[in-house]
Amino acid sequence: MSMPQAPRARLSTIALLVAMAALVVASFATLPLQWRAFFTLDAVRTTGEFLLGFAPPELAQPFLKKTALAAAETLSMSALGTGIAALLGLTIALPASGRFGQAARAGTRLLLNILRSIPELVWASILLIAAGLGPFAGTLALAAHTTGVLGRLFADSLENCSPQPESALRINGVRPSAAFLYATLPQAVPQMVSYTLYRWENNIRAAAILGVVGAGGLGQMLKYHLSLFQMQQAATVIVAMLLLVAVVDAASFSLRRWMTR
Repeated sequence: MSMPQAPRARLSTIALLVAMAALVVASFATLPLQWRAFFTLDAVRTTGEFLLGFAPPELAQPFLKKTALAAAETLSMSALGTGIAALLGLTIALPASGRFGQAARAGTRLLLNILRSIPELVWASILLIAAGLGPFAGTLALAAHTTGVLGRLFADSLENCSPQPESALRINGVRPSAAFLYATLPQAVPQMVSYTLYRWENNIRAAAILGVVGAGGLGQMLKYHLSLFQMQQAATVIVAMLLLVAVVDAASFSLRRWMTR
């Protein structure tokens, strides 16, 4: 009995891999990477002195309370921004998946490309002018960028769903909207929820960074204390960021496991 032959690699695949390898090599060749300067004794000593300035973290009760409130603000920004983005992304994903014709698909895909191509920091800088300093602008910035990301992912999920169940319902006289809700959407919902949870994890980190431009939360505290070289207070804020990310990651992982049972 002869063994089945392994599938041959397509020429386009090989060409793509070669081009990617050439790009990596060219990146190393063109960037001025000073590895020797990075690993000198002077660089190691300076880095060590800088890191020792963070110890020990500030543990005074009033400052811990202030940090906890900022962490709650960061968590609220990320959760609300992700929730708004999920609703808007699903709404835009319907025409972006081609359900209303190719013209609507092209237009909404272009909108999604614009939304996600602008980073959260740029969105926050723009919205701070309209909404002012604080978490409101940060929440809107997260929602704008994440809408572009989730809208594209949701549209791809809907396009990849099997059309046979919906077609069977429509042939038997079911309305198109009802056929979509009962046959197509349930196929995509688990993947959509997984995408949303993953983006929520990312938005926790992004919300912390948005505070650097004045959008509130832990990021704003971190920028304030670093600018004043208050390293011990900054260390407490950094630890709070790490704990917040770890808690959200664990909660997201538990939710995904519960959904896949």
